[in-house]
Amino acid sequence: MIQKKKKYKLADFDYALPKKYIAQYPAKKRDGSKLMVVHRDSGEIEHKKFSNLPEYFRKNDLFMLNNTKVFPARLFANKDRTEAKVEVFLLRELENDLWEVMVKPARKVRIGNKLMFAKNVYCDVIDNTISGGRVVRFEYEGEDIYSIIDRIGLSPLPPYINRDAVPSDKVRYQTVYADRRGAVAAPTAGLHFTDSVLSKLKKKQIKLDYTTLHIGLGTFRPVQVEDLNRHQMDSEYFELSPATALVINETKKKRRKVIAVGTSTVRSLETVVVSGFQVSPKRGWTDKFIYPPYDFKMVDALITNFHQPKSTLLMMVSAFATRKLIMKAYAEAKRKNYRFLSYGDAMLIL
Repeated sequence: MIQKKKKYKLADFDYALPKKYIAQYPAKKRDGSKLMVVHRDSGEIEHKKFSNLPEYFRKNDLFMLNNTKVFPARLFANKDRTEAKVEVFLLRELENDLWEVMVKPARKVRIGNKLMFAKNVYCDVIDNTISGGRVVRFEYEGEDIYSIIDRIGLSPLPPYINRDAVPSDKVRYQTVYADRRGAVAAPTAGLHFTDSVLSKLKKKQIKLDYTTLHIGLGTFRPVQVEDLNRHQMDSEYFELSPATALVINETKKKRRKVIAVGTSTVRSLETVVVSGFQVSPKRGWTDKFIYPPYDFKMVDALITNFHQPKSTLLMMVSAFATRKLIMKAYAEAKRKNYRFLSYGDAMLIL
């Protein structure tokens, strides 16, 4: 859908979001979440449960899901000598045991410091990064580093969830189909899926396939400029396999729908578009920023959550529908007490 080429500013994507709407815990059942269905052609809005999702699709439609896996990236350490407590947030592994991290409080962590996590597990701070982070090298004995992270790390809950992570977050802040470790934020539209919902889709001969995009902290980073043309997205690693590219291209050729589960999936698919509304297999880094007006070439329907004001995620869904329709839907969601953000309810845009 091509929108009228109005030039939007950051302020156009602001709206009031009182704290009472921000979900602090997931729904009791993943597919028990509310599902708002927004029809782009008519402007109609329906209110359903997520378990109703399969009703809107038919044989040979294709669901594309992001199979990235969140790892428990929040670690706590004590500085050697002073024993001051430091939070170490793992961003990405640069090479074996060498990591880019964010530290808090940053002013207390300098090159040469040693940070102790547990007996025989520590890291040396060896460099600073341009973004204000640190480069550290882990030293440990016995287990591999990922086993250690799984054991001592906490779920990297978003900054707007005002509570400490609990053990159940390691399960609920993760999709049931997570497979490729590398994200520090969940692809939250996928959190609503259950084995039951996936089975219903398969029974209708609806196809399921996967791309990988490892979501980084940039997904929560506020946009700082009014002129959206000047905003630079953080790069995130993605992969689309040759086999999956073939499935997508066959689906488009047969004029069936490609349904993107989440904004991260949209970024993957729209990054690999080639001429003729086809995709090519690719792996690498994407900094694609989608905001209105934008001509979507791969995605026919979108499943997403309700996003923060002024966020790049809200801009993307406003490009997929229209800003006017999305703002109408968000106002309706507040009237109907929908839950917003990562652990909140879902929206299907058709």
